Amino acid sequence: MAMGAPVKVVLGSIAFAIFWVLAVFPAVPFMPVGRTAGSLLGAMLMVLFRVLTPEQAYAAIDLHILGLLFGTMVVSVYLERADMFKYLGKLLAWKSKGAKDLLFRICLISAISSALFTNDTSCVVLTEFVLKIARQQNLPPHPFLLALASSANIGSSATPIGNPQNLVIAMQSKISFGRFLLGIFPAMIVGVLINALLLLCMYWKLLSAQKDEEDAAAEVVTEEDVTSHNFSPATMSHLNSMNSQELTSALEPASPNANGHANYSETLRNRGSLSESEIEKVNSSRVSNVSSDRSEHRPVEHVSWKKGSLVNGTETEHSTLEEEKGNITKTWKRTTWKLCIYLVTIGMLISLLMGLNMSWTAITAALVLVVLDFKDARPCLEKISYSLLIFFCGMFITIDGFNKTGIPSAVWEMMEPYAKIDHLSGVAVLAAVILFLSNLASNVPTVLLLGGRVAASAAAISPESEKKAWLILAWVSTVAGNLSLLGSAANLIVCEQARRAQHLGYNLSFWSHLKFGVPSTIIVTAIGLFLIRG
Repeated sequence: MAMGAPVKVVLGSIAFAIFWVLAVFPAVPFMPVGRTAGSLLGAMLMVLFRVLTPEQAYAAIDLHILGLLFGTMVVSVYLERADMFKYLGKLLAWKSKGAKDLLFRICLISAISSALFTNDTSCVVLTEFVLKIARQQNLPPHPFLLALASSANIGSSATPIGNPQNLVIAMQSKISFGRFLLGIFPAMIVGVLINALLLLCMYWKLLSAQKDEEDAAAEVVTEEDVTSHNFSPATMSHLNSMNSQELTSALEPASPNANGHANYSETLRNRGSLSESEIEKVNSSRVSNVSSDRSEHRPVEHVSWKKGSLVNGTETEHSTLEEEKGNITKTWKRTTWKLCIYLVTIGMLISLLMGLNMSWTAITAALVLVVLDFKDARPCLEKISYSLLIFFCGMFITIDGFNKTGIPSAVWEMMEPYAKIDHLSGVAVLAAVILFLSNLASNVPTVLLLGGRVAASAAAISPESEKKAWLILAWVSTVAGNLSLLGSAANLIVCEQARRAQHLGYNLSFWSHLKFGVPSTIIVTAIGLFLIRG
């Protein structure tokens, strides 16, 4: 493609530069408007500068990708409501055999869940689980947070729905879900294992350290606290100690009733701040007080029955049975509802493997779940990241305008002779270019800029080479996210979730991530390239 007019080149480059700055550094002091507004600003400037016409701008938006992204987000919301991620959290702690075993579990579960539910979703819901388990076992959280973020990025490379750049590649390349999975899955599995081994080698001494008995005794985290989880990004469930005012109110005698003793004992146990001996003392004193009160102020009454209920107003066996039946009915309804969600999700994955249209398959699954829920869908739909969808719209327009300046084509024409994938050196050069651009301009813009050009160059060799070029682009652009903390949204999500977690907060620094990210990214990327199958 020839270079555009000088004015078009300059103005298009300015619009793209503004988009790039705000996308990579969303809180720059001179314009802290964020990524979404930055992408819309870039798109608007492309139209105002007449790099694109309004019609061309609308045509640049890929509705197929937006539909697939929306559908998978809705399905993920309903899977969260069906406790899918709670069960994944339980797998992390179930019969754990120490720090090294836990690290391997985090790597595998994070990778698999990211391939099926996107890497960002997995990081959002699993970060606090990892922090809780690390606190329960008195382990340093740093290696486990790195394992979560890096494995989520590697695992998401295996499927078209694993991350946004794979969505773009799957739609542009027309590669089926099954072929995409078979092409990258071997590299993904080996990459996750190598990544885990690198973590073990780097943090072997730290993971082998004995637990501090005093620290372990000072802070107790129950199994229930680990598996119970509030998926709010800012808050988590945690143990609260009872203050003196609560303790005083707990010890005050309540009004007597037929089952007051049981209720009072249960109330004390639920508060969790009194020992068993203290509970027994309070209960015994309460029983004696109630007995003396009854003996002094009220004669013994004959309890008569009428229509299955006690005349003195206590709960009847009939009402108790009705309540139990109601609870059983609610339990069965919820179990059936959760089972339906899992079956619909499995059906969606099977349909994708069969080669059905990915966008409409995901949207159909989302709407089936909305109908099966049989209630107002607004609370679930409000959890969708509409800002991400808007960001994609602006990015599509901005990238298309930048392509029309001719700059990306001119740069690729210089690199193309050295980036042929029919020999090893060409694959290495191509991987280095993708790795560099993915960390410079983020992975999705890199895929949009290079995708068509890389595929066209490989198609001149053979159709199989074209498929392999797309898969190489998916693999390298995804694993490139592990290079630095700013390399992918999944890294930033883990960092932010860990920092904001109440009583578990941990700061994952840029340099500590870079120290592991550079060797891991280079080694995993290089080994995976040998396992990519076209």
